Amino acid sequence: MKMAVTVIVSIVLGIIITLATGAINTTPKLVGATWYGWPAAWYTVPVVPNPVWNLNYVNLLIDIIVWFVIVLVILSIINFATKKKK
Repeated sequence: MKMAVTVIVSIVLGIIITLATGAINTTPKLVGATWYGWPAAWYTVPVVPNPVWNLNYVNLLIDIIVWFVIVLVILSIINFATKKKK
């Protein structure tokens, strides 16, 4: 796989994984809101009547970058291993 394709696939998968982690409850104990997102909580819902959800765009970007790098490393290792066999 060419490097440009690997980077594009890594970006897309990084975004998809980040959005999927929005379903993971990462709330620490004794907090007045429910946190979602991993490794950084980027989506919060206060525990009040009529809650208004909040997005933390910096943490969302951090999550996208973290998952992009993880996927890029994995794909690069796979590419390296498959090229070595040929």
